[in-house]
Amino acid sequence: MKEPPLSSLRGSVTLHVTGPQVERFINVISEAGIVIWDVRPAEGGASLKLLLNDFYVLRPILKKTGCRMHVTGRSGLPFLIARLWKRKFFGMGILVFGIMLFMLSTMVWSIRVEGNEKIASEDILAAARQEGVYPFQWIWRLDEPDKLSKGLLAQLPGVSWIGVQRTGTSIKIQVVESKQPDIKPLLSQRHLISRTDAVVTEIYAEQGRPVVARNSRVKKGDILISGALGDEENVQYVVAKGEVKGLVWHEYNIEVPLTTTNSSYTGDRKDRTYLVLGKWAIQLWGYGHSPFEKSRTLIEHDPLSWRSFKLPLGLMTEKEMEISETSETLTPEAGFEKGIERAKNDILARYGVDSVIKSQKVLHEKKENGKVYMKVIFEVEEKISEELPIVNN
Repeated sequence: MKEPPLSSLRGSVTLHVTGPQVERFINVISEAGIVIWDVRPAEGGASLKLLLNDFYVLRPILKKTGCRMHVTGRSGLPFLIARLWKRKFFGMGILVFGIMLFMLSTMVWSIRVEGNEKIASEDILAAARQEGVYPFQWIWRLDEPDKLSKGLLAQLPGVSWIGVQRTGTSIKIQVVESKQPDIKPLLSQRHLISRTDAVVTEIYAEQGRPVVARNSRVKKGDILISGALGDEENVQYVVAKGEVKGLVWHEYNIEVPLTTTNSSYTGDRKDRTYLVLGKWAIQLWGYGHSPFEKSRTLIEHDPLSWRSFKLPLGLMTEKEMEISETSETLTPEAGFEKGIERAKNDILARYGVDSVIKSQKVLHEKKENGKVYMKVIFEVEEKISEELPIVNN
């Protein structure tokens, strides 16, 4: 038989059983519901292990079968406690040490500030102290990290984001300072040229000389606003500035599945808590089988630490969260609309939200293998200018 769970905590005894009916003795205790394991033949009989609680019910069975037993080994927490009881002061010292270690592990020992360049770390630590975050503070008295982040963000101007993370007895405050966009100086003259083939719909030259007009067709690389002013004999180069828009055609090959499966959390979960000792983990709470058909498990490990040293002791929590899966089936018409919408969003993301989709034309459309395939050309009005530095030989 297999070793029962938590046998090291409940205590176990190793016996050497001898007599004329050893096999009957083993059968009788098995029929009585007594769990035994590690049964092996020994000199004149057999050797086996059983729990300490079951040891005291063996006397009638020994008398019935005419066997004798001899205790050859003891292991487990009860025997350890018995040995410690003989050394009361030593046991009390271990208990006091454990209590002190537990109390020290529930305090904040170090606070680190990262990511700050303009704001002094002392100012951030002072703001954190007002929120209750400081060395030798009890961890259970701290607010949730999200609430601490909001409080620090309200106290520190010039900060766009603050994150608070606790690992053991140390806390890290991650700071992202607000930055103004850098204005790049114009170091040389330039033209504005077309980055693609297009038909010009709008041109505005703030500085420089417009070369093309509305409704004119341009190719990629053609000059739209020239940075060269004057004639061939008297020429002056400037930094061309302005805005040019044009009609551009984009071709998309779109593929949309008609059946999709989505998963979401239902809100129900089952937690299991373990005591971690080095590479071993002993389950404390959350026994029983999983009540969910489909679930996803997240593991959180919270080791004890002393300053920058992590101790081989801590708690581990398994959060098993129930997942609900739903299937969505689209009609070919709905799949067509979804593909068109996806392509339009891609155009706006690539060429700017100020781009205007003038028209669309479906060149090819088919339904095959549970998917909708289509080829679509979009006519888009967008910005078409880009910079070309002027290099003087």
